[in-house]
Amino acid sequence: MNSIGIVVIGRNEGNRLKTCLFSLINKNATIVYVDSGSTDGSIELARSLGIAVVELDLSIPFTAARARNAGFEYLLQQEPHIEFVQFVDGDCLIIEGWLTRALAEMLQNRDAVVVFGRLRELYPEASIYNRLCNVEWHVPVGEAKYCGGIAMMRVSAFQKVSGFNPCLIAGEEPELCMRLRQAGGKILRIDAEMARHDANMTSFWQWWKRSIRNGHAYAEGAWLQGRSPDRYWLKQSNMIWMWGLILPLLVVVTLLPTKGLSILLLLTGYIYIFFKVYNITRRKGFERKDCILFALFCIIDKYPMLYGQIKFHISRLLKRQSTIMEYKNLLPSN
Repeated sequence: MNSIGIVVIGRNEGNRLKTCLFSLINKNATIVYVDSGSTDGSIELARSLGIAVVELDLSIPFTAARARNAGFEYLLQQEPHIEFVQFVDGDCLIIEGWLTRALAEMLQNRDAVVVFGRLRELYPEASIYNRLCNVEWHVPVGEAKYCGGIAMMRVSAFQKVSGFNPCLIAGEEPELCMRLRQAGGKILRIDAEMARHDANMTSFWQWWKRSIRNGHAYAEGAWLQGRSPDRYWLKQSNMIWMWGLILPLLVVVTLLPTKGLSILLLLTGYIYIFFKVYNITRRKGFERKDCILFALFCIIDKYPMLYGQIKFHISRLLKRQSTIMEYKNLLPSN
């Protein structure tokens, strides 16, 4: 009897999905692939490898959270005694030995409900935006507050909190982790290589759209859970408004009365952010070049994230359903 099940989600991942699935087969684990309306042969590819496929209903808006929940439900129908589930995005490949290492950690730490390891960008030199992702995904080893979409979870704990919130278009993993921690579970980042992620982000516009999505996620998370004991993403959302709107607006309003000196207020603030982020990133062991880039883009991203915040609140006030924000390039399938 397998103790691990694997849920892979994807939408038009092309050869990324092929790489992902080949990293998972023959691992003595039940695999299910959940497809969100692909038109690139992803479904046929998965079935040709003997992997069960769940096709989401096209009439309901897609979200990664909804896809993972659907895969989890199907997995439990096929293997009701599975104790652990590994979630994988279709643009990632799992490192050899990860499942064994994560399982051992779960068995040793009964309080652990989520275990994840080091996620790296597959092609960091392909673009500065891929390199930014590689820095972003580096989380310190030890107990953590949140994980990303690639992680192993304890089935009983996942069921206890009713899984992912299917309505969230982004940020569903941290929101789930918050509920898991409130239920008494621990989120562990262990010292092990877990996966390689093919971000395939080659343009500034892709990065900008991804940042808009992140801002939307912060806003929605704060709106839904900001009054919880965690004050979930309330600080992050407030900082986006402060650095992206309030402070720049204050500078513009006081520009004439201060004879332009108010610009120094904004520059001082941004310089503070730059060196704070730079030093934190440098302590993680990254090269100076990567630290400079990451710190710089952590300043620039306040503006697209502000737009994402505004976008969420407008949709909320107009009672419109938010839809997924895609930023990836479509890759061909062989």
